[in-house]
Amino acid sequence: MKRPKHQDFVRNLSSTPESPGAEKSRLKNSSGIEVEGVYGGDPRPGSFPYTRGPYPTMYRGKRWTMRQYSGFGSAKETNQRFHYLLRNGQTGVSCAFDLPTQMGYDSDDPMAEGEVGRVGVAISHIDDMKILLQKLPLEEISSSMTINSTATTLLSLYLATAESKAVPTQRLRGTIQNDILKEYIARGTYIYPPDFSLALTADSFRFAAKHCPKWNPISISGYHIREAGSTAAQEVAFTLLNAFTYVKTALEAGLKAEDFVSRLSFFFNVHNDFFEEVAKFRIARKIYAEEMQRRFDLDPKLLALRFHAQVAGSTLTAQQPLNNIVRVAYQALAAVLGGTQSLHTNAYDEALGLPTETSALIALRTQQILAEETGVDRVADPLGGSDYLESLCEGMEQKVFEIFKSVEDRGGMLRCIESGFVQSEIQKAAFLAQKAIDSGNQKIVGVNAYLSEAEMEPELHQLDERVVKDQLKRLKSFKSKRKSKSLERAFKALEKEALSLHKGEPATVTEKILACVKERATLGEISNIFRSVAGRHQAL
Repeated sequence: MKRPKHQDFVRNLSSTPESPGAEKSRLKNSSGIEVEGVYGGDPRPGSFPYTRGPYPTMYRGKRWTMRQYSGFGSAKETNQRFHYLLRNGQTGVSCAFDLPTQMGYDSDDPMAEGEVGRVGVAISHIDDMKILLQKLPLEEISSSMTINSTATTLLSLYLATAESKAVPTQRLRGTIQNDILKEYIARGTYIYPPDFSLALTADSFRFAAKHCPKWNPISISGYHIREAGSTAAQEVAFTLLNAFTYVKTALEAGLKAEDFVSRLSFFFNVHNDFFEEVAKFRIARKIYAEEMQRRFDLDPKLLALRFHAQVAGSTLTAQQPLNNIVRVAYQALAAVLGGTQSLHTNAYDEALGLPTETSALIALRTQQILAEETGVDRVADPLGGSDYLESLCEGMEQKVFEIFKSVEDRGGMLRCIESGFVQSEIQKAAFLAQKAIDSGNQKIVGVNAYLSEAEMEPELHQLDERVVKDQLKRLKSFKSKRKSKSLERAFKALEKEALSLHKGEPATVTEKILACVKERATLGEISNIFRSVAGRHQAL
């Protein structure tokens, strides 16, 4: 990346062009100094390749969404937490699901035993979803669901619930994670083989473009790649290579780029090396835009990378947990200076358990203090032009392209995932990082530096086992009240479309999933149809 000359970057403020109407929004700091919306020369925020941000005025036009990740126990408990956070200023909801839901098992499945409601909310059917979304203004807020293998089913449950509330699907805003490739790389909640999973993802792109055009049908995630131990450069490289794989799959399935590319979203980690993280976000936008244009010859207007950020769970420490409040604040600041569109800040006690109401509120207040008191939302890309930051961007770009070449020399991303190459590269990076901590070369306050004899023991969230019993009781009642003939017809129609998808033929699978959930099919039953058609993926 070519760095602007200092005299070009620090220009006469009066000559800095802004968007129409900007005169009305001119700001001054506490000393009375006028603050422009953007400083520096081309490329400007909102222009290709979007290095400096996807929108011309960035947070002056719209502040980032404060989207705290919540989900535990029952749908009722999680709904209460959503309302609590919204009352306290959260501007979007984000839902965590338990492992059985993520892996396509109903709560009463033997495979779900011991995991129901443990690390997220248990959702097995439409009545669960209705309770989860009870009294939420779906037409006003955006909703994010961290779900992958069963993403199309959860989206269908959400849409069916919205329909029951008379909310048009065309007005719904939100995101399903739906990034199955990173599950094979880093997280492990895959069900089906990669080819079928990719086809299912492409089908959700097609469906969303037609039926819920404001919905993001995927959040391509570097977060979990980083949590698995990757470097920042690996996080960017592998995430973007996954994105290119999804786009190629969708185009080959007959989708038009203009129908889905602008709705692709991303999800990145925010780690401790402050300036490296800011550089990471800037260079991810640049490489994505330029490579998408080069690889697929797409309209530059479609190529502004938008992302949600979450501070790093792997940097939270169980020792001296209050220190995590400080880590979270600095990581959140890096995300904002890097131009995030949406942000989750972790609670300080999450290295020990699910957040309590108190710790979740502190995490939200961290974002609100950043937004309301620091002034960082006044200027787009405020660190752009710094010799140090621009140098980091250049170095990051070089590292990313080295990884691109290494993957492409081995046959591309899908083949490198199937062979274990990507996983191996991340494991090597994780080993070196842990070795630096163990040796003391990398200091972690409270872990290998500045230890305390007296450790605080915070109050932790506890799962009430009555929640599990109630979930199983309601699921049994739900299944007993269904109309078997209409449900069986819906299952047969879904199986037929799934077989077509598996053969690489045109299919409308998501419409059939939606029809099934309206006939009161469960998530596990739908997943079992796909298992019977495509089989289960076995890792090497």
